[in-house]
Amino acid sequence: MALRVIFMGTPDFSVPTLRAIAEAGHEVVAVYTQPPRAAGRRGLELTPSPVQREAERLGVPVLVPTSLKSDEAQTEFKALNADVAVVVAYGLLLPKPILDAPRLGCLNGHASLLPRWRGAAPIQRAIMAGDAQTGVMVMRMEEGLDTGPVAVGETVEIGPDMTAGDLHDRLMAACAGLMVEALAKLEKGALVFTPQSDRGAIYAKKVEKAETRVDWRLHASAVHNHIRGLSPFPGAWCEVEAGGRLERLKLLRSTPSEGAGEPGGILDDRLSVACGSGAVRLVEVQRAGSRPVSASEFLRGARLEKGMKLS
Repeated sequence: MALRVIFMGTPDFSVPTLRAIAEAGHEVVAVYTQPPRAAGRRGLELTPSPVQREAERLGVPVLVPTSLKSDEAQTEFKALNADVAVVVAYGLLLPKPILDAPRLGCLNGHASLLPRWRGAAPIQRAIMAGDAQTGVMVMRMEEGLDTGPVAVGETVEIGPDMTAGDLHDRLMAACAGLMVEALAKLEKGALVFTPQSDRGAIYAKKVEKAETRVDWRLHASAVHNHIRGLSPFPGAWCEVEAGGRLERLKLLRSTPSEGAGEPGGILDDRLSVACGSGAVRLVEVQRAGSRPVSASEFLRGARLEKGMKLS
């Protein structure tokens, strides 16, 4: 028998899971997502979230509360009479009355191997830390931040040059399949939960703008992990003198390289850059207001030479 599901999510990462739940035959009685945000060049157009667009395509009612703390919001949620709520990157904290409302509780799809990287930015932080693997886990939600008992999980290897965008797409697909598996077991009463240990717990705090600038004084491996961990968003960056003026350059892909020199110094005509120890070669970059391009294409227009410096 199909479950009555409330789905709660907002970004692109959440969409495949919503779609997979519907395709598995479960009844999605409502979708909760973040309200439409201002977008467009002037910020005047209100743009619905990717999850809202998918819910409308599926014909599922959409709710966009700014908070779930009011009695009214909690009464409305409870009145949906759901068997389970599925939460994937929703963006609002769920108070206890919301967590307790579904008959079988609330399940969360989280993009890490818990308890490592609890919190807001597990994909970016795993790469920035140089982790060799991460994954997706389905847990039962409780009031703590990503502290609930875990039911099922899947490990995903992180390639040496994999970016956060690449990993996002791998984990996004894995999350959808894993949540459908969890719901099938839940439906049969066979979903077993194992309490998390706090040992080894690390919190993946939100990436702040202040930490996105590249520090060329670091070891090459740290610089490389910084670049790929922030690609494509919010993007690591540096400044470069091109065309007689200083401009910001977004760094999207890199790879470890040989060479040494003053940190930030360009070492060759392939855009290898010296770090505090070792070097990285920039593979893909983006000038302000332009599209991403290969390093070779960028060099044809920027005319950077060996010995010049990125800051």
